[in-house]
Amino acid sequence: MNIFEDIKRLDPDGVEYWSSRDLAKALEYTDYRNFEEVIAKARIACKNSQQHEPYHFVDVTEMIELAKGAQRQIKSVFLSRYACYLIIQNADPRKEVVALGHSYFAIQTRRQEIEDDRRLQLRKEMKEHNKQLASAAKQAGVIEPIDYAIFQNAGYQGLYGGLMQKDIHQRKGLKKSQDILDHMGSEELAANSFRATQTEAKLRRNGISDKHSANKTHLEIGKKIRQTIAEFGNTMPEDLPVPEHSIKQLETKKRKGLKQLKAGE
Repeated sequence: MNIFEDIKRLDPDGVEYWSSRDLAKALEYTDYRNFEEVIAKARIACKNSQQHEPYHFVDVTEMIELAKGAQRQIKSVFLSRYACYLIIQNADPRKEVVALGHSYFAIQTRRQEIEDDRRLQLRKEMKEHNKQLASAAKQAGVIEPIDYAIFQNAGYQGLYGGLMQKDIHQRKGLKKSQDILDHMGSEELAANSFRATQTEAKLRRNGISDKHSANKTHLEIGKKIRQTIAEFGNTMPEDLPVPEHSIKQLETKKRKGLKQLKAGE
């Protein structure tokens, strides 16, 4: 097991993070005050890369165990994977463990970049699929906004084991104003994309012309996709973790990155 994987923590939503105290020990910093200087440099690097620092560095107070069961409060920082990567970049390069950390966090950070790109692409495609689905549903008699809301819920209920849109919101800890599609990982987005495209295709192919049949079709297709996920032994959509950043946050990050690139030309 990798030492950095061993000290990784997960919050209640399944989002990973690291404690600066644990990371200091792993990187063989015996004096935490020296490590605080490395954290300070990493914070500056984070700001210079146009990242929102509070997303990556969270100042906290932790309790540590002392002799005879006593406890003491200490200042610490909870770190994202990206924050750890920046810290590794600014740590003492003479330490062998720093080289190991560089390899681990560089690979993990790259994986996250790939996942972010997938999410952005799938979300873009999902917007187009939903437009086509709405068009097919309209031809099937789903015309009023309330009718379309019921139609959409039928698809979600099929795919999410009976959960409606509001239930999914609640399960993911989202506000009413937040679009659940903006808070899905690539695996979940792909499942919903398949639901939308297959429902549209069947509505058009079968010439469905009443909203009751349209709702039934959406529900059945959602159920069928859920059944396939179960047969593959994969995680049910409602149990997939909520990504750390929303699609809107990723889009903002992408725009800032493009501006930086343009400014450097």
